[in-house]
Amino acid sequence: MAGHSKWSNIKRHKAAQDQKRGKIFARHSKNIYTAAKEGGGDPEMNPALRLAIDKARADNMPKDNIDRAVQKATGTLEGVRFEEVTYEGYGPGGIAVIVEVVTDNRNRTAAELRHAFNKNGGNLGESGSVSFMFDRKGYFAILNNDEIDEDEITLFAIDAGADDIEITEEVIEVFSAPTDFHKVNKALIEEGYKIEEAELTYLAHNYVSISPEQEDSMLQLIDMLEEEEDVQGVHHNLEISE
Repeated sequence: MAGHSKWSNIKRHKAAQDQKRGKIFARHSKNIYTAAKEGGGDPEMNPALRLAIDKARADNMPKDNIDRAVQKATGTLEGVRFEEVTYEGYGPGGIAVIVEVVTDNRNRTAAELRHAFNKNGGNLGESGSVSFMFDRKGYFAILNNDEIDEDEITLFAIDAGADDIEITEEVIEVFSAPTDFHKVNKALIEEGYKIEEAELTYLAHNYVSISPEQEDSMLQLIDMLEEEEDVQGVHHNLEISE
């Protein structure tokens, strides 16, 4: 199932990211941006944003970084006009890639992304070249444990606006329409569920395995893209090996 692959990819990639402090801050910035974009920039009125900020502070993320992520999402960064742009392309082995950015300079960002693709055996494509392989979804991951009643959380999530839920021994994955992301996120938090991941994402219809050499190059491409300050999300259909 797509959801299971989604969680496996998140878990493996997060472990690699968290070895680098800069990647931790970048990850928090993206979570703060998503929460503020969907629910507003006031953490007192937006529990998802408050949770994202609390997690960032727990990892000693500087206040300026937190404020900048919120200001980007709400368009209040003084003297700078940001726009949201989505780029599509192919990585090594034909892996489909979607990159979401928030930028104040399209030309600069496009050049940087094109360099990352070319350096790692991929190429930046035209709009629509790979997006048909994905669905836009709200995604929530909650680690499963004995304290969670699976029937109860299923009914609760559906009542809150989720359109699908998948449960394994390890994780409970909740999916929603993008327009219902904030509503479902808020409901899960207020009900007391500990959300491990919450994001607006592109879910691949199918995940693809490639050779170890191609996978190494693809992971390097993902790293290069995620290191770009303008990048808010990198989505792909790579099935990451163990």
